[in-house]
Amino acid sequence: MKLAICTDVFADLSFTDMLDKVKSLGIDAVEMTAGGWGARKHVNTAELLADKGKLAAFKAELEKRGMRISALNTSCNPTWPSETGKEYAASMYDCATLAGKLGVKKLVAMAGLPAGAPGDTTPNWITSTVSWPDFMAPAYEYQWEVTIKFWHKFIAHCKTCGVEQIAIEEFPGTMVWSVATLLKLRNATDPMLGINLDPSHMIVLGADPIAAARALKGCIFHVHGKDARIERGLADVNGLPEPKPVTESAERIWNYVAVGCGKDLQWWKEFFSVCHMMGYDGDVSLEMEDLTMTTEAGVLTSIDALRQTVSQ
Repeated sequence: MKLAICTDVFADLSFTDMLDKVKSLGIDAVEMTAGGWGARKHVNTAELLADKGKLAAFKAELEKRGMRISALNTSCNPTWPSETGKEYAASMYDCATLAGKLGVKKLVAMAGLPAGAPGDTTPNWITSTVSWPDFMAPAYEYQWEVTIKFWHKFIAHCKTCGVEQIAIEEFPGTMVWSVATLLKLRNATDPMLGINLDPSHMIVLGADPIAAARALKGCIFHVHGKDARIERGLADVNGLPEPKPVTESAERIWNYVAVGCGKDLQWWKEFFSVCHMMGYDGDVSLEMEDLTMTTEAGVLTSIDALRQTVSQ
């Protein structure tokens, strides 16, 4: 495995300054947002698709530094029945088209979250259908119909672009938030769809990412180096769901933290060992979203931890 970095953490830097910053950290691979709701600061997708000269110059900046694109990220909610949802979906299609022109074979995305019924406009994350089966179960079934239909069409577009893998991030609040839901979508669509295994999201839901990695043999297409911490004592009172904004880190039940500040290094060594044992030998892309420390401290802390634990 090799270390990469999600570049939105350096959204305040220009494309070339970001590349120089990443290179100075000893990292040669970047995951950049080119669609969806990410900052998209470093990839102007519309501009690159419209201008061959700018596309060539973009490639040249990577090549002269000996750097490569690990994946293009297009995470968002393309199944939201709204104008914004339509814009997200269109940006995903453009991202796949750009990936083809850049020779990028992998996209990182999220499954999306539809509304609960035709005519509804508010996405509805249903996590239990047992207690009230008369209205929750039909809504959940409808959401899966919408989700599967979208992904069938998008996968077909990706194939025409030369994209070979779509790594779905198992994100709370989307249709794919667990091993079971990832496999459900994969089995209903195409084996070119696998998981972007982000352990932080499983941790905050009470799942074990190491056990999940074992259950996902052959389906791990991408890994995010991202940690989370259940804050001591708080979950015992209120459980794991946490609606407070991520900016209120001192008050939250759990927080995204720099790698090694949630799970210890022994845990991370086992996690990467199991991922490798299950067939994954790709990039580990650092996604730094720790608001308990400065950005620079979070990046350096995470890189230090990942270099000690990633399976080579």
